[in-house]
Amino acid sequence: MRTPPSDIILIGPVRAGKSTLGRLLSEELGWPQVSLDDARWNYYREIGYDDTLAQTFRQQGGFLALVLYWQQFDAHAIERVLSEHSGCVFDFGAGAGASESLESLARVQKVLAPYPNVFLLLPSANREESLQILKARDDQPPADLRFDFNRRFLERGIYHRLAKHTVLTEGKSPEETRDEILNLVVQ
Repeated sequence: MRTPPSDIILIGPVRAGKSTLGRLLSEELGWPQVSLDDARWNYYREIGYDDTLAQTFRQQGGFLALVLYWQQFDAHAIERVLSEHSGCVFDFGAGAGASESLESLARVQKVLAPYPNVFLLLPSANREESLQILKARDDQPPADLRFDFNRRFLERGIYHRLAKHTVLTEGKSPEETRDEILNLVVQ
């Protein structure tokens, strides 16, 4: 029987497969899956997140304004979710950690530094090919989305700075990708 690895953290752009692979890894390992997209709201509120203000930003500036508002709370949410949970498979939302703020990025890098199993999921090693595949997978983007977040995330290279491993998913079944991740995990 193999020794269980330390926590597994999945990061990547919108529609990279983080939630699907998180579920498959969780089932295979018998570990809880913790989705930052679900858990973050209480952590956000701990430091002043305001739903009404968020909706005002969205109404006035669209989905981009909302995401920029969220980003100021992401580092705290990542720190908190990792401090409260262990022995888990974490799937971080697409923008988690990919802040425009260098201070927030430094905080996320610091909190992820001791975690050896931070996996970046991408369809392809080629950025443009990945962007095309991800766009094709996103069949219902927010109606007020007028910004290519995936392009911004990938061009800035933030995910590569946070990840310890990159796993390419195109042409593989989710189960094949799960097994590849399990073969790469550090005990």
